[in-house]
Amino acid sequence: MRNISNRAKIIYLLLLILFISAFGVFWMDYIGLFNISGYINRFKGEPPLVTEAADDEPSLVEREEFEKEKQKLSERIEDLDKREALITEKEKEMDSQKEKIEELRKGLDLEKKKLEQEKNRYSGYKRNVKVLANKMVNMPPESTVDIMLNWEDPLIIDVLRQIDADAADAGRTSITPYIIQLMSAKKAERASRIMYLMTQI
Repeated sequence: MRNISNRAKIIYLLLLILFISAFGVFWMDYIGLFNISGYINRFKGEPPLVTEAADDEPSLVEREEFEKEKQKLSERIEDLDKREALITEKEKEMDSQKEKIEELRKGLDLEKKKLEQEKNRYSGYKRNVKVLANKMVNMPPESTVDIMLNWEDPLIIDVLRQIDADAADAGRTSITPYIIQLMSAKKAERASRIMYLMTQI
C-alpha cells in the first residue's frame, strides 16, 4: 500500500513538473523569449501564397480598369503624336515664311541698289546736261545746232530745257527759240518733232 502511494506521488510530481514546464514554455513564447508557435507551424506546412495560387486571375472589375487605363494611354499617345505633327508643320511654315521674307529682303536690297544706281546715274546725267547747256550757250548758235543734230532727241530736249532754266535764273532771254529756228532750216521735220516733244514730255 505504501508502494502504491509512493508511485502515485511520483506520478503526480511528474505531472506537476510537465504542467509547470509546459506553462513556462508557453509563457516564454507569449512574452517573446521563444518562437514556439513558429516552430510548430513548420511541421504543419506553409499555406500557398496568394500570388502563387492557380486561380490567381484578375477580376472583371480589374480587367475593365486595366482596359480603361490602356485606352487613356493610347489616347494620350495619339494626342501627343498629333501635337508633334502640328508643331512640325508649324516649324515648316515658319521656315517657309523665313525663306520668303529673306527673298523679299534680298529683292528690296536689289531694288534699293538699282534705285541708288539710277539716282547716281541721273545725278551724273543732270550734271552733264548742265555742262552741255553752258557750253552750247557760249558757242556760236550755228555750231550749237550742228552738234545737237548728232544727239538723241531726249538729250537735245533736256539741254534746251536747261538753257531755258539757266536763262530764267539769270534773268535773260533764252536762245532756245533761235536754236530751234536754225535747226528747222537744216532739219525741219526733226525740229518740229523736238518742239512737239518739249510740250508733251
